[in-house]
Amino acid sequence: MIEIFKHLWPLNIENFQWIFDHYGTAIYVILFLIIFIETGLVAMPFLPGDSLLFVAGIFARNGLLDFAALFFLLFLAAVLGDNCNYWIGRKLGLKVFNIKFKGKPIVKQEYLTKTEEFFGKYGTKAIIMARFVPFVRTFAPFAAGVGKMDYKKYFLFDVLGGALWIGSLTTAGYFLGGFEIIRKKIDLICIGIILISVLPIIIGYFKGKRK
Repeated sequence: MIEIFKHLWPLNIENFQWIFDHYGTAIYVILFLIIFIETGLVAMPFLPGDSLLFVAGIFARNGLLDFAALFFLLFLAAVLGDNCNYWIGRKLGLKVFNIKFKGKPIVKQEYLTKTEEFFGKYGTKAIIMARFVPFVRTFAPFAAGVGKMDYKKYFLFDVLGGALWIGSLTTAGYFLGGFEIIRKKIDLICIGIILISVLPIIIGYFKGKRK
């Protein structure tokens, strides 16, 4: 692991060449698993979905990944993950919040509360919009399952949201990956995407505190 980070830092396209030379197609599996786990396991909302998709698009632009294969695999991961999460909510419901690790709950009730408020504000469109909001995108399918949302309706919105999320961010990375400044400053780009992604959550938090 130390050897990998030594070769990757600083994060730029030239340094990533090393990991692709050594791990090849395994990179597709790793990307698939990260997206699936973030969207499919209600206890794992902190994985870097948005920034990962954008950077994967940069890799595709620079010949390290095949864009068509990348889009298909990540779209499949996002849809399968969400549907897994939906059925966890449907079958286990709020019992998930009783599961603890070292005396602490593995899932925080406050995240579900925020997601339910999100649903209350945007209705079924929340399934699509939640894709672009960290933490909410992990809890939205779970909340839909807990609320026993009609599965056909859920699946339709979920597939559409997944296509928009995967397509927009990987395509943005693909086109912007042609600029040298983007290729040289992947670390700063990732930080920027994360900050932009969590900004609505931060604003909502302070609004709630003010109220």
